[in-house]
Amino acid sequence: MYKIDINNPVHIHFIGIGGISMSGLAALLASKGFSVSGSDRGASPITKTLSEQGIKIYIGQSASNITDDIDVVVYTAAIHPDNPEYAACVEKGLPMLDRASLLGQLCKFFKNSIGIAGTHGKTTTTSMVSMILLAAETDPTISVGGILPAIGGNLRIGQGESFLFEACEYTNSFLKFYPTDEIILNIEADHLDFFKDLAEIRESFHNYALLLPEDGHLVINGEIENHEEITEGVKCKVSTYGVPAEGMDYKTCCYNYTAANITFDELGRATYDLVENGKIIKTLNLGVPGIHNVSNSLAAVALSLDLGISLDAIADGLLAFTGTERRFQKKGDVCGVTIIDDYAHHPTEINATLSTAKKYNANNVWCVFQPHTYTRTKALRPEFVDALKGADKVVLAKIYAAREVDTGEISSADLCEDLKNAGIEAYYFPTFDEIENFLLKSLTTGDLLITMGAGDIVKVGEHLLGN
Repeated sequence: MYKIDINNPVHIHFIGIGGISMSGLAALLASKGFSVSGSDRGASPITKTLSEQGIKIYIGQSASNITDDIDVVVYTAAIHPDNPEYAACVEKGLPMLDRASLLGQLCKFFKNSIGIAGTHGKTTTTSMVSMILLAAETDPTISVGGILPAIGGNLRIGQGESFLFEACEYTNSFLKFYPTDEIILNIEADHLDFFKDLAEIRESFHNYALLLPEDGHLVINGEIENHEEITEGVKCKVSTYGVPAEGMDYKTCCYNYTAANITFDELGRATYDLVENGKIIKTLNLGVPGIHNVSNSLAAVALSLDLGISLDAIADGLLAFTGTERRFQKKGDVCGVTIIDDYAHHPTEINATLSTAKKYNANNVWCVFQPHTYTRTKALRPEFVDALKGADKVVLAKIYAAREVDTGEISSADLCEDLKNAGIEAYYFPTFDEIENFLLKSLTTGDLLITMGAGDIVKVGEHLLGN
């Protein structure tokens, strides 16, 4: 395998450079003196920013983009051998790395390489840790899977000892990393176009935990069923965290880190007493809503304390974090209707988002949901129905195919019928124009509208706001 030498910059080309992770890695290497180029299927704000940074961007993917001066090529999991640039690289005999292998090599250049893993919550928790490290003035390097306003994008290049990044389990990519510290937030059935079942997913997370060195640190959610199976054989320090069950006394809670005396303000943002090994040590205030973010913040706290961050810096960082784009992001108000956008595309995420929405004093909570991938929708169909029951009214868009092909086995119309049979007011429209026209006639003052999904459903809310 080709080895990146940070002290010997070369020309590196990214196939799929517009992706949130690929763009961060490209910008990081450009900052280290590498000559960077890349291609993507279409222009975007990300490709525009990269171009402004001096990176050569090709819109559209063609064999002609693989010029003779390229030394090594990086590609995403979405790029297949029939891609014209991939095929040209093979023909030229160019060294090639997948995205995960490159990120793994970059881990080795930092004292603290911190990988945040889990079926969901990675971007939020990575952002929380980022804000804490910034508050502590540790000058970290950060690669986050969303737009974090505090760093002006998805990447921050620092001069400190810490590299913070999201570690995704899809295609076992996180097994190519070299973390010194890890957080495992949750383990649930997802990416079933790659994994056979939940048992195989759990095995993957177990192998991820085993990557840690003896002087490393694993922070794991103690609410994960049989989490001891995931930590079995891990030789480093292990810390557990979790939100206590209703009515449980924090003094008898079995987690290393938990929360006591949780209260919420009118926007659903929590204040709680941080408990370490049965003892209250600090009162913390969050800048983001929802009980799920209490859990995420506990993971961030456990990791940060082990890194030597002070409680005051932790408190400041958590309070300063008010969210990333597409994570319960308020887009605006129109005609008395509040419009929120959220990236949730797994039933557990949907449930958390709609539970948070219920804390708002809205007449009706509308959820405009765009399912993400056919395999996920088919595999988790009953769970999606149960989660969407948290909304008063549901509008479904066509399934966002992403990397998949429609086989005709599942559709949003099927999901709509399931919801109606469960007694939920639900509608399906095949186009965004139809959805927007329906909403314009149906929304009333005091309603809360959430556009939800990992695709491009955000456009519906933006169009309603006139953007």
